[in-house]
Amino acid sequence: MPYNSAPFSPGYNRGVIVSPGAASATATVTGATQTVCLTNLGANVCYIRFGETAPVVATTADYPVPGGAQVTITKPGDYSLMAHLSAGGTSLHVMPGEGF
Repeated sequence: MPYNSAPFSPGYNRGVIVSPGAASATATVTGATQTVCLTNLGANVCYIRFGETAPVVATTADYPVPGGAQVTITKPGDYSLMAHLSAGGTSLHVMPGEGF
């Protein structure tokens, strides 16, 4: 049976680029969406975690986004904070939207 899902529909003008570093930092992501497309623009792995209220802290036990990779993940619709961490540093493009 083929896998059927709605294509990802980006929330244009809502994307942000963050610069994960060795210490966890937090960015705000539109809370009204349940899907986020993450594009790691650098070479080093980045770890992310979503949360509803501060503090939200990412660790290496959280979701990894490999260097040069793009992933689309779901999050609870009311979670508007995203913690990010990259020991080697990288750039991460964060695009909220709908679908997969």
